[in-house]
Amino acid sequence: QVQLVESGGGLVQAGGSLRLSCAASGRTSGYVMGWFRQAPGKEREFVASISWSGSGTRYADSVKGRFTISRDNGKNTVYLQLNSLKPEDTAVYYCARGPNIYAATGGYDYWGQGTQVTVSS
Repeated sequence: QVQLVESGGGLVQAGGSLRLSCAASGRTSGYVMGWFRQAPGKEREFVASISWSGSGTRYADSVKGRFTISRDNGKNTVYLQLNSLKPEDTAVYYCARGPNIYAATGGYDYWGQGTQVTVSS
């Protein structure tokens, strides 16, 4: 059984930064962790993923160079650093556990409740 709890969202001006955290209970060892987001009226989309070791990462083109995913396995926590934020980044951000860094959304088996990120122009 796995529980994931996101935190760190909030309201920020365009160009600003946030750091999101996802605290896990239960097993994440050996698993990929990913971040996704969903804006009102849109499909949930992939943002970033990271392997268990941290040596493998993957980013959506829309966030590459601006966002950084990392994890601290000792704390069973994954992070997403969001820099140079744009209004189009506004969404609910979710973390999830998955099988590999290339998995589609449907391949992730546990999801958090989400944290709201709002970027004002």
